[in-house]
Amino acid sequence: MAPAADREGYWGPPTSTLEWCEENYAVSYYIAEFWNTVSNLIFILPPIYGAIQTYKDGLEKRYLAAYLCLTAVGLGSWCFHMTLKYEMQLLDELPMIYSCCVFVYCLYECFKYKNTVNYPLLFLLITYSVVVSIVYLNLKEPVFHQIMYGTLVSIIVLRSVYIVLWVYPWLRGLGYTSLTVFLMGFFLWNVDNIFCDKLRALREKMPPVVGAVTQFHAWWHILTGLGSYLHILL
Repeated sequence: MAPAADREGYWGPPTSTLEWCEENYAVSYYIAEFWNTVSNLIFILPPIYGAIQTYKDGLEKRYLAAYLCLTAVGLGSWCFHMTLKYEMQLLDELPMIYSCCVFVYCLYECFKYKNTVNYPLLFLLITYSVVVSIVYLNLKEPVFHQIMYGTLVSIIVLRSVYIVLWVYPWLRGLGYTSLTVFLMGFFLWNVDNIFCDKLRALREKMPPVVGAVTQFHAWWHILTGLGSYLHILL
């Protein structure tokens, strides 16, 4: 049964395996989780700008792919939170895996001097993406996706720390800022999950605009979107 604060809306009952703490259709009849939806603009607009600049500057295609993958995550997450449909959930979660694989590729190719393709690494990351996709489509267990995503994020963090500590120390400011912003988002994601009932009760006593500040999953989008953008710059 849906929580009392949830309402019926345009897209009908949720079919996703996950629902977040934001009250359904509380702001708009056409958007299930309004703040969780619009906060995805941070995943869409800055990466589009980054992709345009990457193309203008003639940088390698792997950087263009990184920006476009981040945009795809934002678009998928927008559709998921707007509808709370299972198909849209996949459009959010699977691109998270694919984009992280692109990030890993970029990080392990950042020392090369020629515009070449690392086919063994490319094959490994494509295989990882395919296997995770197949297992997740059959298992339909969000925890599995979170573990596979967390594994990639851990690789990205460790590689980034190695780069800024031992190879390009003048990039420590950007690297640590990116990591700190991302971890702040992860912290708020956990607060939103653990204290959802208390947050909902608190929002009932607050004006709508003020209550929107407590939508911590939306803050997770904003902070991780910004952290990911900064990481591509790194």
